[in-house]
Amino acid sequence: MYYSKLKKLREKKGLSYKTMAQKIGISKCYYWQIENKKRRLYYDMAIKIADVFHLKPDSVFYEK
Repeated sequence: MYYSKLKKLREKKGLSYKTMAQKIGISKCYYWQIENKKRRLYYDMAIKIADVFHLKPDSVFYEK
C-alpha cells in the first residue's frame, strides 16, 4: 500500500512526523496515524501531503 511509500518519501526528505504534520496543518499524532494505517486518509489530506513532496496525489497514493 501507499503507507510504506509515504514513510519512505518522508524519510528521504528528512522530515519527522512532527515537521510533516506542521506542514499540512494537523497534529503529529494524526499524521502518525495516517502513515501507520490507524486513520483513514481523505482526499483533501492526500492533496496536502502530496504538495509537501511536490508530487501529484496519484504519484504518492496510487499503487500500480
